[in-house]
Amino acid sequence: MRSTAKLFFKYVSSNVLGMVGVSCYILADTLFIARGVGETGLTALNLAIPVFSIINGTGLMLGVGGATRFSLSGKKDVFSKILSWTLILSLVYILWGIFLSRQTALFLGADANTVSLTSEYLRILLFFSPAFMLNNLVSSFVRNDMQPRLAMTAMLIGSFTNILLDYVFVFPLGLGMFGAALATGVSPVISLLILSIHFIKKQNSFPFQISTVKLSALKDACALGLPSFITELSSGIVIIVFNFLILRLAGNTGVAAYSIVANIAMVLVAVFNGVSSGCQPILSKACGENNHLQMKNTARLGIYTCELLAVLFLLVLFFFAEPITLLFNSQNSRELTEITVQGIHIYFLSFLFSSFNIFMAAFTAAVDRPKLGFFISASRGFIVILPAAIILAYLFDMVGVWSSIVVTEACVAFFSFFSLRKTL
Repeated sequence: MRSTAKLFFKYVSSNVLGMVGVSCYILADTLFIARGVGETGLTALNLAIPVFSIINGTGLMLGVGGATRFSLSGKKDVFSKILSWTLILSLVYILWGIFLSRQTALFLGADANTVSLTSEYLRILLFFSPAFMLNNLVSSFVRNDMQPRLAMTAMLIGSFTNILLDYVFVFPLGLGMFGAALATGVSPVISLLILSIHFIKKQNSFPFQISTVKLSALKDACALGLPSFITELSSGIVIIVFNFLILRLAGNTGVAAYSIVANIAMVLVAVFNGVSSGCQPILSKACGENNHLQMKNTARLGIYTCELLAVLFLLVLFFFAEPITLLFNSQNSRELTEITVQGIHIYFLSFLFSSFNIFMAAFTAAVDRPKLGFFISASRGFIVILPAAIILAYLFDMVGVWSSIVVTEACVAFFSFFSLRKTL
């Protein structure tokens, strides 16, 4: 157990910091847009975030799925095969941004006041999709190639670069939404430059090789990485559904409030994803060696860590909800503050359950049980949350909207526990 714990904290601590760094891309945008553009900018940003979830989720699916297969099989050509598909899919996203950014903004709920800001942010975000996806891919393989600290360093430097560029572009240069989006897009490029050290020093076990594009490689990576994609996609879908419900109940101010809540949640969920992804190399290696004791010990450490962090986050947010809200409320809107504080107090109760669900979805993928992981993730993102949000919003207005995420995560946690209790 002691050796497992040492390995666990080595991988998890590095990965948590790295994942938080990635999630801070959008949080930094939220803060600087709130201070530099105002409530309308916050609303536009929240309308655009689901597209970032899709880009990031695709990169995680290919990266985590491919790296898991690499760890389970030891085949050196896995990286090159997944790299080809990453470039192909990122090209699709670039074309999406060039030709459909305005239509996408309107589809996501933008109105006359927010459509130009939303489409501008989307266009830049989609243009830099290769950087986001390659960053997820390379960092996942580097982490599985026994270099978790390098992956962490790359992500953190990218995040700090984003914060610095956000300030420079939004305030001294006055570039507004365009500047915030540009800062976010440049940051993963910096991370990739740091990760390239792994190849320059020839420390890698997955050298670049000329590889044919095979659909079987994509299907294999998607099968193992699908829970990671669904986790990201589910957050995007929840944001879309919540945006439409909140626009009807509280207008653009309500969506701005939800932007604050959702972006804080994105950073904290990244911590749970970091714990889960950090455990993945240990779990996959133990699974490949049929070391069931190490699998069980690692899983328990992961669950305990996630739950402890969830309680800590909940306490901090409950007692400091208003000061946190005021950081994003540059116009001192009382309505914005009231809606946001109410959301924080209710929404984040879900962390007691979502922390467990996120870990269980990642656990099933790491030990080659992707179907169960898909069902857990899909239940959080589609099956339960959509009817819960619609019904509770109809019955209890904004309180129902905030409560729907708590009800959803509690139901899924109950299912996850009873499905995997014998394994744990």
